[in-house]
Amino acid sequence: MAASTAAGKQRIPKVAKVKNKAPAEVQITAEQLLREAKERELELLPPPPQQKITDEEELNDYKLRKRKTFEDNIRKNRTVISNWIKYAQWEESLKEIQRARSIYERALDVDYRNITLWLKYAEMEMKNRQVNHARNIWDRAITTLPRVNQFWYKYTYMEEMLGNMAGARQVFERWMEWQPEEQAWHSYINFELRYKEVDRARTIYERFVLVHPDVKNWIKYARFEEKHGYFAHARKVYERAVEFFGDEHMDEHLYVAFAKFEENQKEFERVRVIYKYALDRISKQEAQELFKNYTIFEKKFGDRRGIEDIIVSKRRFQYEEEVKANPHNYDAWFDYLRLVESDAEAETVREVYERAIANVPPVQEKRHWKRYIYLWINYALYEELEAKDPERTRQVYQASLELIPHKKFTFAKMWLLYAQFEIRQKNLPFARRALGTSIGKCPKNKLFKGYIELELQLREFDRCRKLYEKFLEFGPENCTSWIKFAELETILGDIERARAIYELAISQPRLDMPEVLWKSYIDFEIEQEETERTRNLYRRLLQRTQHVKVWISFAQFELSSGKEGSLAKCRQIYEEANKTMRNCEEKEERLMLLESWRSFEDEFGTVSDKERVDQLMPEKVKKRRKVQADDGSDAGWEEYYDYIFPEDAANQPNLKLLAMAKLWKKQQQEKEPGEEDPDADAAEQGSGPSCSC
Repeated sequence: MAASTAAGKQRIPKVAKVKNKAPAEVQITAEQLLREAKERELELLPPPPQQKITDEEELNDYKLRKRKTFEDNIRKNRTVISNWIKYAQWEESLKEIQRARSIYERALDVDYRNITLWLKYAEMEMKNRQVNHARNIWDRAITTLPRVNQFWYKYTYMEEMLGNMAGARQVFERWMEWQPEEQAWHSYINFELRYKEVDRARTIYERFVLVHPDVKNWIKYARFEEKHGYFAHARKVYERAVEFFGDEHMDEHLYVAFAKFEENQKEFERVRVIYKYALDRISKQEAQELFKNYTIFEKKFGDRRGIEDIIVSKRRFQYEEEVKANPHNYDAWFDYLRLVESDAEAETVREVYERAIANVPPVQEKRHWKRYIYLWINYALYEELEAKDPERTRQVYQASLELIPHKKFTFAKMWLLYAQFEIRQKNLPFARRALGTSIGKCPKNKLFKGYIELELQLREFDRCRKLYEKFLEFGPENCTSWIKFAELETILGDIERARAIYELAISQPRLDMPEVLWKSYIDFEIEQEETERTRNLYRRLLQRTQHVKVWISFAQFELSSGKEGSLAKCRQIYEEANKTMRNCEEKEERLMLLESWRSFEDEFGTVSDKERVDQLMPEKVKKRRKVQADDGSDAGWEEYYDYIFPEDAANQPNLKLLAMAKLWKKQQQEKEPGEEDPDADAAEQGSGPSCSC
């Protein structure tokens, strides 16, 4: 144990201690080290001396040594097939065919699945013209590994090169029993065609299309018949293919090939039948090539009507696919209906309309019905304008109005269109009944307006009054309705009634546009030249609102009245407005009033009046204020403009101090740089009491 420990210690290399760790004067780079290593690697050893064999004993000795080397390599690793092949090829080079066969046989015992081994073995026999031996090897190979196509190809090629057609055919038949890939069948067919055996090739095709039932293989079969002049057989092949695949597995390429075959035979009617049959049964996504070829055919051999028919049928097919995919895609229905309306008969159009309106939106929300309701509208317009069928039009309108859930929402457009249709049919009671029903079921502003407009056109003013009364009971806050009602009474000459309507309107507790209503009332009194009433209206309006536009409008009214003292009254209103708006927080409105007043004085006032208004004009001052973000944090500062009115400045001593400071600064800038200001001390002394104020 101690000895082994001592030996272990002796085996540990000692690390040399480097005393001088300074860099060497001549540095060696990594590139130099690699280059030197490469140069040493490239140094060639001297070749072994050549050996000349002079007698049979030396030859036998050489063979013995070589065979011993090969056997040793094989013994080391039997699975390395390359060693076996080299060994056999060496024996073959010495014309030792029997020994080479023995080596190949031993190798096959080791790995009979190695394809290269079989190929080398057979090639050796063929190279040495050992045909029967080669046949034996190929037979064993295809029996052992029947799925290796290379063996079959080599075997059939050898038999064909030997002129043994019957043997090659027999090999092909054995191969076909395994139902190989398509190329193997084509090789068999081409073999028969090379020797003009068309009937045999046809028989092979019959088996081939059943083993590999693809469309392309049926097409190849038919083209084979066509190429050899058997046109009836080719047509029969196409017909069998169509029947074989049926409607469930239709392929456009089969029908395109069939149609082109008939086109080459000048059977144009057959071509049309084929294309139409296929287009009626194949979906849009799978029929693009079919449509394209059909269009080209019609352009070449059809008339204009035929071309239009194919284009229309193509588009109709596309729309059918779209509405099948999503029946609630109303835009696709609109496009489809536009197409059939332009080209189809009335019954076809009605059928499409019925299919379209059958797709009722699943949710009773108006936004989902907005596109759908236009299907009904278009249907009714088609029946009225194109089909000229009033009774069906009436039925369409009534069915649509029954379908709409009026308790949740309605479409005033449908009621109005139905009423207008009945009027065009001279059925006024039906129209009134429809509009009355609409107002009773689902009152809306648009329905009232449409009904009133209808009665106005018929000059039924008493009915209009009743409708306006119902309308205002439904929506008393609607200022437009009040104005229209009053305008109607004004047109009819009943001024007192119109005024009463206006009075009733402005007394409503809630209005959507009160400013418009008041303006209309004021304009009404102005038109009636009721100055005092107009003035009273302005006063009543100013009790409700102190808006600057009301004051300006009041002043403009007094100015335009044309009576004596109009200028004084206008100026008085401006002064009153200015006093009233001193407490107004919106300084821009106050400024607007003063600018309007100054424009008035510039046109009608004296110099003193102008100066007085100018003294009231504010000073524009730039200020800064803090800005807060939405979350309450500081967002910095922003600049804005403020207006300081002289009347307000008299009550603000700080503004007076600011003005004195600005004046002093201006004086300082005007003086020379070195000059002293004798009043500076006085200004500083006078600033103290101002600040304390």
